[in-house]
Amino acid sequence: MSVRSRNHVTVTGQAGRPVLMLAHGFGCDQNMWRLVVPLLERDFTVVLFDHVGAGRSDLSAWSMERYSSLEGYADDVLEICHELSLGPVTFVGHSVSAMMGVLAAAREPQAFAGLVLLAPSPCFIDDSTAGYRGGFSAEDIDELLESLDANYLGWSGAMAPVIMGNPERPELGEELTNSFCRTDPDIARTFARVTFLSDNRDDLAKVTVPTLVAQCSRDAIAPPEVGAFVQAQIPGSRLVTLNATGHCPQLAAPEETATAISAFARAGHDVQDQ
Repeated sequence: MSVRSRNHVTVTGQAGRPVLMLAHGFGCDQNMWRLVVPLLERDFTVVLFDHVGAGRSDLSAWSMERYSSLEGYADDVLEICHELSLGPVTFVGHSVSAMMGVLAAAREPQAFAGLVLLAPSPCFIDDSTAGYRGGFSAEDIDELLESLDANYLGWSGAMAPVIMGNPERPELGEELTNSFCRTDPDIARTFARVTFLSDNRDDLAKVTVPTLVAQCSRDAIAPPEVGAFVQAQIPGSRLVTLNATGHCPQLAAPEETATAISAFARAGHDVQDQ
């Protein structure tokens, strides 16, 4: 099958302009970018895609062997870049996709003009011996995964509002719940383990392309210490703290998110700390 159909790749915006490649997180699909795309496509070529197993991707392409680690997803990112031949892209990775971008850029830096790591976490589990705070204990993650295994739909309904983090706007939590529930439970279980058990802290220093770390002011999934850690580990990277709250600023604060992405993509490594 073609890469385009496998990942349901769509290209919009202005032909011949700098390329933004938007990668969604766990339990989502490219529809999660719909509020920022109209703000970005006026000045950029915008590439959207679904991870295999999500959205309108080709589910027959999913395999446990390939997608039991983030490396398989990073392979897909690079294959999309090669297939489209649009030149170096600014890769915008949300949540777990941020680390996919890190792995891909470390492997083929020439394919990337830059990285925007949106609400990233290289490791969700606290590591007291290293003085690292990921936001969860190992026991927390074990309980989360056991709950997901036992009742995926129930887990989705309980966790999505927590992840979204905007209780005064319940429609956002409902949208994320619905997105989770559209995902095949067996694929979701595997992807959840990849998301919450991966440890990519050592990969951050391998990134050599301009990088913006964009964290939210309050995020139950990726606390501020995580964003600061990522910025400190990636040479020359910059950190911006959005006013947005929750883990999905592209939905909760699309204009602010699009502005941060646009400013970085235009200015490259000269983007200023905010």
